[in-house]
Amino acid sequence: MDGPFYMDAVITPHRSLSRKGFIVLIAVLTAINTATAILFLAMRAAPVPLFLGLDLIALVVAFVASRRAVLRRERVQVTAVEVRVMMETPRGAHTVWASPTAFTRVTLIDPDGDDPDVQLRLSDKGLAVARALTRAERRDFAAALEKAIYRARTQAA
Repeated sequence: MDGPFYMDAVITPHRSLSRKGFIVLIAVLTAINTATAILFLAMRAAPVPLFLGLDLIALVVAFVASRRAVLRRERVQVTAVEVRVMMETPRGAHTVWASPTAFTRVTLIDPDGDDPDVQLRLSDKGLAVARALTRAERRDFAAALEKAIYRARTQAA
């Protein structure tokens, strides 16, 4: 993209559980499941420990999938010429939206509702952006994006 950036925002999903926290959580759950499995084996309920093990495996798989989602980033860039949205993953980045700045609009759908949606609009096309942000952050992001597009239009003219 040529020229100065009026916005170059990188949006990442928030995860509150650190790697150390994940290890501690899985260790505690393993200890609890082991104690429960021993109790059920003593009561001669042999199938229960199998289900406890499957439960723990499913939980680990879910957390690993959640940690991989953190590696995905959404980048929104605004220049005087173009508004571009790129998805960045460990495998690389690819553009999912590119439009001329002069004709791109920002729309906040359902601004007073529980789940406002920030959309870039061009004619009859639209793209929801900043889905990883909270409601308040989406409203702020929509305002900042509108301001960046306005500045790009006025300073380019």
